[in-house]
Amino acid sequence: MAKDTINIGIVGLGFMAAMHIRAYRQIDGANIAAICDLDPERLKGDFTKISGNIDTDDPIKLDMSVVKPYQDFNDLLADDSIDAIDICTPTRTHLRMTKPALASGKHIICEKPLARTIADAEEIATAAKNAKGLFMVAMCLRFWPEWTWLKEAADSMRYGKLQAAHFQRIAEPPAWGQAIYFDGATSGGALFDLHVHDTDFVQHVFGRPKSVYSTGFSKVSGAVDHVLTQYEVENGAKVSAEGSWAMTPGWGFNMSYRAIFEKATADYDIGRSDEPLRLFEAGKEKQIIECEGTDGYAGELAHFIDSIRSGQTPSVSAAEGLCTVEICAAEERSVQSGQSVKLD
Repeated sequence: MAKDTINIGIVGLGFMAAMHIRAYRQIDGANIAAICDLDPERLKGDFTKISGNIDTDDPIKLDMSVVKPYQDFNDLLADDSIDAIDICTPTRTHLRMTKPALASGKHIICEKPLARTIADAEEIATAAKNAKGLFMVAMCLRFWPEWTWLKEAADSMRYGKLQAAHFQRIAEPPAWGQAIYFDGATSGGALFDLHVHDTDFVQHVFGRPKSVYSTGFSKVSGAVDHVLTQYEVENGAKVSAEGSWAMTPGWGFNMSYRAIFEKATADYDIGRSDEPLRLFEAGKEKQIIECEGTDGYAGELAHFIDSIRSGQTPSVSAAEGLCTVEICAAEERSVQSGQSVKLD
């Protein structure tokens, strides 16, 4: 019989942890039972001053009388009451965090990207394959309602073949965690930390690209902070994505897409609050598409909890996380070389 309540331990208490806490509160039976961080101040459970690129008016403050605080990650792993570990630590820590977490037998969700390098991602994928618990990469964009709509529309072909798509995720440099994000050697810059979402979604919809051609430049991290990629995909669709941390401070954050089907065009922009997703079909009035669900964080974590209850492998596997890292690495090589890079 499936367990009604899943006890979760969250490690790494920054912006992403705050977003995950907010999401877990929307999921029946998901219980935040422990938090873990090296900083004792963060173990007080007050996230009201933490901000990021998607803010809400819902400040987070945990009731620490019912949540266990851990400074030592190994102590958290040794807690038999914890069913699942949510790793929200920086990319550079993912290998050393995920391997002992997987060895503990608990279920694991790890923030994107899976790793900064292909070698690290391969090591994590191997550990996940041999682990007792389930493993999921937190690729929230797949679960964002308007992106879920696009995936279903492409698969069903109800508007005909998806002939072209362009994705944008563009922002000013992060104002938080700069010591981490601006170390491009370990963070991967905007390409690995921000643009990775759209790279993953491209493979989710179109499959692993045959090749990539990317242009870009560095601005704040020493790695690629602005990237524009053309993906060569199996079905011949014209697919591109742009990601950036290069916008001038004050510009903010935006994500959008345009998708051209044989019989319709879909246009999404998160900044267009009155009508974020518009659909244009020949001979019809413009349609405003209303999508069910709140955001991708709640969607991905609900899927993770459901996977634990059902014992089914989560849809974003370690193998897919590895594939996304391989594609991003190819994009990085393409920027550096000025040449198209093939993917095996």
